Amino acid sequence: MTEALLPAWSEPFVEERRAGLVRSRPLGELDRASLFDGADGAGVTVAIIDSGVERDHPAVGGRLVRSVVIELGENDDEPTVRVDDEALDVVGHGTAAAGIIHALAPAAELVSIRVLGPDNRGKGVIFAAGLEWAIGQGATVVNLSLSSRSEVMFPIFHDLADRAYFANCLLVSAANNVQGASYPSLFAAVVSVAAHDIADPWTWFYNPAPPVEFGAYGVDVEVAWKGGGRVVATGNSFAAPHIAGLAALIRGRHPGATPFEVKTILAATANRPA
Repeated sequence: MTEALLPAWSEPFVEERRAGLVRSRPLGELDRASLFDGADGAGVTVAIIDSGVERDHPAVGGRLVRSVVIELGENDDEPTVRVDDEALDVVGHGTAAAGIIHALAPAAELVSIRVLGPDNRGKGVIFAAGLEWAIGQGATVVNLSLSSRSEVMFPIFHDLADRAYFANCLLVSAANNVQGASYPSLFAAVVSVAAHDIADPWTWFYNPAPPVEFGAYGVDVEVAWKGGGRVVATGNSFAAPHIAGLAALIRGRHPGATPFEVKTILAATANRPA
């Protein structure tokens, strides 16, 4: 996979550049087995802010416990939260994220917060309202396979990222697939993720030269999709839920671990470039 075909921000994680990720580890190298062996994400709630999650998709494993839609009123007034009894995914994108997370953390409970429409796009204020709702509901981990490029939304998302951090809510955010700043993916309070092309969900890299700190499997990934189907897709959107699933395992095994500590554990257990 050439750099030209990779999603933006993935450049540090391509094979010919991974040597630049080598660094000293001030905390040493943590033992993955002690952190992950036998962990299944039990006790963890992962909120997925996306296009919805298809409740009955086999890849979701019956773990979707709640589904809501964030909507604007007829006059584009304040966003409201509506229970989605049908648990629809209007695109397939959110189900893809849910399937990846469930495969890694099968005992974690999933909550769907639909903020995107059938064109896989949505308003920044709806996205922000969905994130605010997830924080207020006490989500353990929030997967954000979306971001906003709006400078108007910058201070709103910055405030929400800080609120999540201090509320012990871990935000895992995909970087935009094209160059340019996007929010909240580039904020220090979140776990930012771009794609690499190694077909292994248990391979992830830490980048000591942020803004995008982690690289996970996100190129030519077979993912769940709407209608019970599956597709092969590429994007940072599919790298982020790999890290969200790993974070769910850590928080399930160590419920007292703060967002800062989870990020530190992910960095200390990241693969060393070959």
